[in-house]
Amino acid sequence: MSTPPRVPAIVPSHATLLALARTRRTQRALAHAYLHRHAPMPTLRSSLGFMIGTACTAEEGASTSHSMSVLGVAASEGVAYVLEELDEDDAPILYRLYLQGPRQGHLVPLHSWYEPVTSSVEIRARIAAIAPTLTPLELSTPDAWMLSTRVVQRRALRVTTGPNEPLLRKFALQLQVESVTGAGPSGKTTVTAYLRPGAQLREVSLLPSGDAIARVAYTGIPSGLGQSKETVVLLSGVRS
Repeated sequence: MSTPPRVPAIVPSHATLLALARTRRTQRALAHAYLHRHAPMPTLRSSLGFMIGTACTAEEGASTSHSMSVLGVAASEGVAYVLEELDEDDAPILYRLYLQGPRQGHLVPLHSWYEPVTSSVEIRARIAAIAPTLTPLELSTPDAWMLSTRVVQRRALRVTTGPNEPLLRKFALQLQVESVTGAGPSGKTTVTAYLRPGAQLREVSLLPSGDAIARVAYTGIPSGLGQSKETVVLLSGVRS
C-alpha cells in the first residue's frame, strides 16, 4: 500500500500574523465593551486627574534597568533557571521557574545561595558552574505572540514628607501573553508598575514540552523618569 504524499506545512507570513493580531485585539476590545456596556462612563476629572495630578517624585539615583534571561531547563527538577541582573557591582539573583506541579508558573529565588550573604564573585561562579548542566531553549518568532495589558489597580503614593509634593503613580498591571492564532499556550501574571502602565514583549522561548516562557519589560523602578524591569511568564497549554 503506497504512502500518500506529505502535504508541506504552511507557515504564516509576517503580514498575516500582524493582521491576525490586530483582529484578535479588536475582538477582545469589542467583547470587553459589551460586558461593560451598562457601566457608567467615567468623568473627565476621574479619568485624567490621576494621570495629571501624580508624577515622579523619586530622586535621581544610580539604579539602572533590571534585565532577566532564561539560562535553561533542568528536566530532572521540572524547573527553568532564570537570572536577573541588577547592576554590575551587585550579585545577580537566580530564580527557579516551576514548570509543573502545584507551584507551576511561580518564580522563586534561591534563598539558600544568599544566606549567609556571599559576594558577587562567588554567586557568579556558582551560576557559571550550573549553566552547562541546563538544556538551552529555542527562541520563537516574536510576531507569533501577542501581549495585552490591564490595569487591575491604581494608587498614588507619597514618597516625601511635604504635603504639597506631587504623588507617585503606582499600578497593579496584569500582563497576558498568548499566541495570535489563539491555539497555542498562554499565561498571565500581575506586576507592580510605576509612572505609566506600559509593557513590551521582549522574547518568547520554547520549552521541549510545547509550553513557552515569555520575557516582558515594564516600568518597575520609579527613579528619575522610570527605569525598566523585566519578568518572565510561563505559557502553558491549559488556557486559564
